[in-house]
Amino acid sequence: MKIIRTVLRLVVGLVFIFSGFVKGVDPLGTVYRMDDYFTVFGTLWAIPFALYLTIFLCTLEFILGVSLLLNLRIRMLAWPLLLVMIYFTVLTFFDAVLNLVPDCGCFGEAIKLTNVQTFLKNLVLMALIVLIFISRKKFHGILPVKTESAVLLLFIAAFAGMSVYSYRHLPLVDFMDWKVGKQVNKRSSEPVKVFLKFKNIKTGEISREYQSPDYPWKDSVWMSEWKLYGSPRISDPNAGQAMVLRLSDEAGNDVTGTVIDNPGFQFILVAYDLDATDRKAFLKILPFYKKAESDGCSFVCLTSADFPQIRKFRLTTGAAFKFYSADDVVLKIMVRSNPGLILIKDGKVLEKWHFNDFPSYTEVKKKYIQQQ
Repeated sequence: MKIIRTVLRLVVGLVFIFSGFVKGVDPLGTVYRMDDYFTVFGTLWAIPFALYLTIFLCTLEFILGVSLLLNLRIRMLAWPLLLVMIYFTVLTFFDAVLNLVPDCGCFGEAIKLTNVQTFLKNLVLMALIVLIFISRKKFHGILPVKTESAVLLLFIAAFAGMSVYSYRHLPLVDFMDWKVGKQVNKRSSEPVKVFLKFKNIKTGEISREYQSPDYPWKDSVWMSEWKLYGSPRISDPNAGQAMVLRLSDEAGNDVTGTVIDNPGFQFILVAYDLDATDRKAFLKILPFYKKAESDGCSFVCLTSADFPQIRKFRLTTGAAFKFYSADDVVLKIMVRSNPGLILIKDGKVLEKWHFNDFPSYTEVKKKYIQQQ
């Protein structure tokens, strides 16, 4: 039984550490998920508290995992462990049944699960945690109680500090589709595959699975004896790829290729919400743009705002660079900052900056442009 208890705490501990880390290292992404839940449940008043709740819950999840992994204060923390798991299991049950939020983000951007998969995962974890809770008094740490508490407090401070840093800058570990080094303009477009089964109308025999159109449809005798059985199975090789970025100019033209396929240096300023964008940071980037333009580098701004709003914004800020419209969800994936700056070349992401870390053009030119 001791071996079983050890395996239980190690498995659950690792899952909680991983889950807490991938969300805590990208707190703004987790805030977006919480905003979705607050909107669905009609608790819009809670949106201003989403960041604080995110850091608290991710830190709690991470510390519960550390407690299990290192066998620290399990007797005391078994209660919050059970309560947290009950909460997540109930929440994901309603997600699985009602599909309230398309992506609950239980593993952040690192691993994508459907709502049903998430609920089933939580059911398994719930069973393991119930066993841990029942046997909680049999877990004995090897350190003094005060030392164990001190170790947990250090982990709490370090993890919360990491989350705050990642919020004020960019995620220390980037799991998103626009991470540095990613080729964002290369997407496969393999054909969708359709698989069919047939049933013999005389014998009731079920045929093997055929990939359409590789079945004997030209054989009139065969077709008279076999009828389609069940629903076709569809396999999409392109499923799970990054969300498609589509850029539109004021006339509605698709200008995506001119930006992400640009063989030269392309600066992309992302301000998914112009009303909420940091104005000081936006004004700071204007001299950067002028110098980049004088060196022949392309500079555009992407936003989800409509063009009347864009024109008004340009008048108040003096921004002379081009603005293109894009879906706000995709823009949030590109960079966790509003505004945020991205440098790409021939579709490859070279660097990303939070508005708190906007560089001078001289720094960027010395590091990238002059090296070419």
